[in-house]
Amino acid sequence: MSFPHLLSPLQVRGVRLANRMIMGSMHLGIEGASDAFPRLARFYGERAKGGIGLIVTGGVAPNTEGSFGPDGTVFADESGIADHRLITGAVHAEAGRIVMQILHCGRYGKHPGIVAPSAIKAPINSIPPRELTEADIVRTIADYGRTAALAARAGYDGVEVMASEGYLINEFLAPRTNKRTDGWGGDLDGRMRFLQEVVRAVRAGLGPDLILTVRLSMVDLVEDGLGADEVVTVARSLEAGGVDILNSGIGWHEARVPTIAHTVPQGAWSWATARVKAAVGIPVAASNRIKTPEMAEALLAAGKADLVSMARPLLADPAFAAKVRADKAAQINACIGCNQGCLDPIFSGGSATCLVNPRAGREGEFTAVPVTTPAQIAVIGGGPAGLASALEAARRGHHVTLFEAGDELGGQFALARQVPGKEEYLATPRYYAHELAAAGVRIRLGHRAEAADLAGFDRVVLASGITPRRLDLPGAGHAKVVAYDDILSGRVQAGERVAILGSGGIGFDVATALLGAAEDFDTTWGIDRDFAAPGGLTAPAKPRPPKRHIVMMQRKTDRPGACLGKTTGWIHKALLQRGGVEMLSGVTYRSIDDAGLHIAQGGADRLIEADTIVVCIGQEPCRDLVAALEKMGKPVHLIGGARDASRLDALAAFEEGTRLGLEI
Repeated sequence: MSFPHLLSPLQVRGVRLANRMIMGSMHLGIEGASDAFPRLARFYGERAKGGIGLIVTGGVAPNTEGSFGPDGTVFADESGIADHRLITGAVHAEAGRIVMQILHCGRYGKHPGIVAPSAIKAPINSIPPRELTEADIVRTIADYGRTAALAARAGYDGVEVMASEGYLINEFLAPRTNKRTDGWGGDLDGRMRFLQEVVRAVRAGLGPDLILTVRLSMVDLVEDGLGADEVVTVARSLEAGGVDILNSGIGWHEARVPTIAHTVPQGAWSWATARVKAAVGIPVAASNRIKTPEMAEALLAAGKADLVSMARPLLADPAFAAKVRADKAAQINACIGCNQGCLDPIFSGGSATCLVNPRAGREGEFTAVPVTTPAQIAVIGGGPAGLASALEAARRGHHVTLFEAGDELGGQFALARQVPGKEEYLATPRYYAHELAAAGVRIRLGHRAEAADLAGFDRVVLASGITPRRLDLPGAGHAKVVAYDDILSGRVQAGERVAILGSGGIGFDVATALLGAAEDFDTTWGIDRDFAAPGGLTAPAKPRPPKRHIVMMQRKTDRPGACLGKTTGWIHKALLQRGGVEMLSGVTYRSIDDAGLHIAQGGADRLIEADTIVVCIGQEPCRDLVAALEKMGKPVHLIGGARDASRLDALAAFEEGTRLGLEI
């Protein structure tokens, strides 16, 4: 497929963009580290080398009140210019373009000094904000202008003003958070005055030749957000105020609607962007859940946007744009929308990387050194750890053979096809299959390696994964008892009444698969594309009767799903609740018989009537070959679930396999 729209250049004031692909803003969680700027320079430099048309940095606050927290980046005086020049220098050395995002967190900040238009605490923050005085507002506007001028001096090609996602400017715009009765509140003219003054100050600070983009909330997805006509009015005001590009923001962080997780259909928000694009004459960028060049090209070709902003896809593959230009789109390491390596760590106080690309955010840690004496290496297992180790070892020059007992690559990833919303996880094993072949790896599918198969190898990587833990309970051998992989592989069809033992990630996946695909996304979450009410919301439709009655339970007394990802767990729980799944904690399993599963909870006995009982109580490592290989004197490397089966952790498995492949 060719991508004429995506690869078309764009002139914006004095800056020429090589294509219509934007790397959207991402906070990496390393901004407060002592070596933050050299690391950020490597990170952005690699993306510039990968050919992306324009990079937007993570949010930089114009003053301390607006920072994320004690470690947030603030650019308020000349002392920061040299550090920021490390970033701009690295990007320009690769012929890239980069704008700095100015972001004032408002009531979302995680420090005692946070401020907001009105003193209304955010539901996702325990810290109440102080209401800005008029003097504070005037000072803050000047701070925006000063930071823009500093960004210009630091070599940035412009700035992006963050006016979306529920941060300060969005808080001024929306009646939800702006209850002021002075000239900075009230009707829309008053509520958008702060944004207009910020844009005026920023344009003055930048000068006439640099890019000014605004990330505008195209749909707030919260009650008392902006109405459809108000969004258009704000967009036209920004165009008149000298803004060059409107970038799409979707939803607030406190919204009850998921916006970027894998459960969100690709391109789900293009309708909101298209509404604004039709109303203005400046370029408009679509964003959120656009992960493939095919989707991006289709949106541009349909006239729904002029550019496409992609953040996490550039974590997964920094060479995304270069591969598009080289007609190698099939070789892109696709983002799977899991959030496990990026957003979950960020919102838990950690730093971002990528599940399918462990190098992301840690570019200086992974160095591939070609081998001088290639070895014959056998990798046992085609799951995440085995795939990553085989590929890196082969790229360095080793002769690698990968043995996979199943008939396809992917290991636990291959089970994802049965889980609605996770179908795109299969993009990862497809990517590895292509890259392994290109690196010369010999792949033996449907071959369960025995010790005799490995006699001619110098080293063996045992990435043989796990087996589901068996249930030790009277009646555990009953015909209605099955393991989770029996269900997810399709080997066993569950009955109408299902009991699931275990409510970790696997238990939730099994329940989701057994419920089947939900209603369409908009219906499920109450999204109104007609935008009849402020915020773009309507009441979620009444769920249709589930095709199965499911009871999911756990021995632990904490909330079911407490171990799920911070940014996706609430979505999974909401979908199961919508499907009528009963969730029990503090359960003691007694026995199984023809009637079902006998349990005790809260001191009372109970029968869970079930046609199928699915066991999701953990895993055991597959290490059958270790003793025989050690007897043969073969060096053995245990990685992934074969080394530690205490939890299924694809993030750790990909990283572990990558590091071993680079070291072996």
